[in-house]
Amino acid sequence: MKVKDIFFYSLGAVIVISFFVVLTALIMQGSNPDAVNIMLGALTSAMGIVVGYFYGSSSSSAKKDETIGTMVQNLPPTPPNQTIIPIP
Repeated sequence: MKVKDIFFYSLGAVIVISFFVVLTALIMQGSNPDAVNIMLGALTSAMGIVVGYFYGSSSSSAKKDETIGTMVQNLPPTPPNQTIIPIP
């Protein structure tokens, strides 16, 4: 696993966990139901974005880029340009 992937997964986990902690604190406090509704709406839209990234077109695009990169690395070296001079 690449360092970039570890960073993205870790950052996503921190954001989701902190969001649930704040949401739980607001629900337990019970003093501001509007804030709970706003947080729940934001969480719902964020989950849609996460699902779209990991399972939607972004995921398949990243796999395509990785496949192309692997194919380019495995290509044999190209021969130098050879100039063919026709004999009259």
